[in-house]
Parts: sequence; C-alpha cells; structure tokens
Amino acid sequence: MLRGDDVAELQQRLGALGFDSGRVDGIFGDLTETGVLEFQRNVGLVVDGVAGAVTVGELLRMRAAHRRTELISAVRAREVLRSAPHTLVGRHVAIGEPGGLASTLSSFRRSLIASGARVTAMHHPDDSIQAREANAGEADVLVGLRLDPGAEGCATAYYAGYRTESEGGRRLAEIVQATVPGALDIADRGVRGMSVPLLRETRMPAVLVELGPVVASERPGELAAALAEALEAWSRTRWE
Repeated sequence: MLRGDDVAELQQRLGALGFDSGRVDGIFGDLTETGVLEFQRNVGLVVDGVAGAVTVGELLRMRAAHRRTELISAVRAREVLRSAPHTLVGRHVAIGEPGGLASTLSSFRRSLIASGARVTAMHHPDDSIQAREANAGEADVLVGLRLDPGAEGCATAYYAGYRTESEGGRRLAEIVQATVPGALDIADRGVRGMSVPLLRETRMPAVLVELGPVVASERPGELAAALAEALEAWSRTRWE
C-alpha cells in the first residue's frame, strides 16, 4: 500500500481529523507516515506508522464523529502562501525541462536571478527525479517547461487529483496563461489540473508549462521574460 487510492483515502481521513499527512497524492511517503504516527500516538494505539486494520478502524470510528470542512494540509499550505514575502527576492525557484528547452530555461533562469530569486535549474529527463531534487532543495515554487511538438501556443497544468488540488499551483497556472499567450501573441490552450509526477510528487506549488515548438525555438528570450513576469505577479498574490 505504497501508492494508490487506499493511500489517498488514508491521507484524506487523517487530514480531516487534523493530522497533517501532506498533500493528498496517493503516495505513502514520510509525511504520510508521520501523520499515521501522530494519529496512533494521540488515540493510544501501537505507534508503528503502519496503517493496519486497527488503525484504519479507529480512523473510521473517529471520522464519523468529526466533520471537518477542510483538510489540515490545505490550511497549512495556504498559511505558507499567506506568510511568504510578496516578492521574488530571496525566494527559491526550481525550474526544469527534460530536453529541448535548455535555451529557454537558461534565459528564464537569468531573468529570475535578475529579480533577486535563488534558482535551481534541472535538466533530468525523469520527472520524479526533478521532483525529488526540488523537494530536497526546499524550493518555494517549481516551474516545469515541456516541449509539445504536436501543438501550438501554450498550455499550463497544476496538480489536481483525489478530490484535491494545489491552490498555489492553480493560481500560478492561471497567471501564466493570462500573461504568456498575450505577450507573445500565441494560442492560449488553457489551464487544466493534472496528476503527472512532476506535479503530484512535489511539495511546493508547481506548474507544468507546455509549449509549441515554434515559440520555444524561435523566441526563448521573450518567452523567458513573460514567464518571469508571471512568476513575479504570482509572488504578489494576496492569499485570503
């Protein structure tokens, strides 16, 4: 039970009771184990971090008596956004591409550094490895760039899955789409929620920007400037 719907249901139930097991992503990682341990400790069960029959039974019993309207992980994620500085100065931005967009990423990195951000650039072809690198570096936000040879214009995705979504990621995706297509006069292919590894396995707000080959190859400087402008606007968001 390391990945899947059962894990997502466990995370949902823990979060509804106020035990932070991290984002509801269906992955039994360190944060989920910590949530299980805290739950077991609080209700007097054997503290082993294993969601066995006794632990799940107690979760079901307690869930029937507590009707929380919002998961604790969502509350804490919003508080992180609310308390962050409304600027890119000093913020840690992870940017990644698996191949084909190195020139755009390099220009994007320079634009972000000029804005005062600390930047980690990633070029590994495996999304999960990029996600782990961003998590290990405790990045504040991640922007992934992907070349879509069969499409024109720009589309942006954020994490959505298991009846939850990344509020910070969705807002950034909306700002990217409100900024980039207009700045470059290219097709706006919209915003959508996805559960691909780069979005599901990261612990910070993250977006995946999919770009057609023409704009990616011929206008990397303009594209980088528009992406930096969008990220600047996102950093100034007032979270309620």
